[in-house]
Amino acid sequence: MGVAVRKSAAAFGAFAALLANLALFSLAGAQPEERPLRPAPPGGIPVIPFQEGWYGNEDGSVTVSFGYHNRNESVIIIPRGENNLLEPARFGGMQPEIFHPGRHHGVFAITIPAGMADDTTAWWHLISASQELKVPGERGSTAYELDRNPRPQGSLQPWIGFSEGGAMGSGPEGIVSDEVLRAGVNQPITLEVWTDDPSERDPNDPRFRRPLDTRVSWYVHQGPGEATFTAHESMPLLEARQLPAAARLAQPQIANEVVEGEGPARVNANFPEPGEYLIRARLDNWNASDSDGLDQCCWSNAWLRVQVQ
Repeated sequence: MGVAVRKSAAAFGAFAALLANLALFSLAGAQPEERPLRPAPPGGIPVIPFQEGWYGNEDGSVTVSFGYHNRNESVIIIPRGENNLLEPARFGGMQPEIFHPGRHHGVFAITIPAGMADDTTAWWHLISASQELKVPGERGSTAYELDRNPRPQGSLQPWIGFSEGGAMGSGPEGIVSDEVLRAGVNQPITLEVWTDDPSERDPNDPRFRRPLDTRVSWYVHQGPGEATFTAHESMPLLEARQLPAAARLAQPQIANEVVEGEGPARVNANFPEPGEYLIRARLDNWNASDSDGLDQCCWSNAWLRVQVQ
């Protein structure tokens, strides 16, 4: 796991191109035709991996963004290993193990070095509900090419880190904390990230008379089970109805509002089971009309490590 260095960041990809991922899945055996109105099978519905798109980096490397769609109504846990792996193995480690209901965009990314970028395909394999699905990650069609340029009204991927004035990351590759937080079973701890929105707005546009608020949503990314998030005394949690439609699609929505896009976000987390956890904090600036999670702009990930004993 690495830390993304600060860099100018923004991302864009056509939503229609994302749907083409469906054509890339490989199924282990022939599958019956989908009938949306029929009851879900007893074993559940398989989780679908997605390649969201790829970025060409200045050093010649390629960063590939991945997401997923869990069509079940409940969380699905697929531990890393033979049922949840990336090939080549060197790219594994950051994929989620906890799959929340709904369509989740850009939940992790891998970077293929410059020397491998033109001829290496990294496959993400998922086996769930007795079915294997896999999706490739590579420098491919220009329809999947993303960029980090400002959007028409100035939106950029925001910055996120773990301390005021400390190192920050952006985009789906984000930043991973070096520190490991310690907690006891059923003994809540405070999780904290620091944020900054570098978007450059037109001061003469009445929509931007003051900086726009941003949001931090919290997810268990890896671990033996779920956690319970509650509001920290310093800031309330947003309710689902207060979130834009694109954010509500990515359930569950445990989110803070960051006033004017700069400052901390905090929640309390309670872990009912011991083990190693990775918590994903997703920072987005989707209040702007040129920024939306469905077109790969503009959000950034940060992962906090928690050891629960």
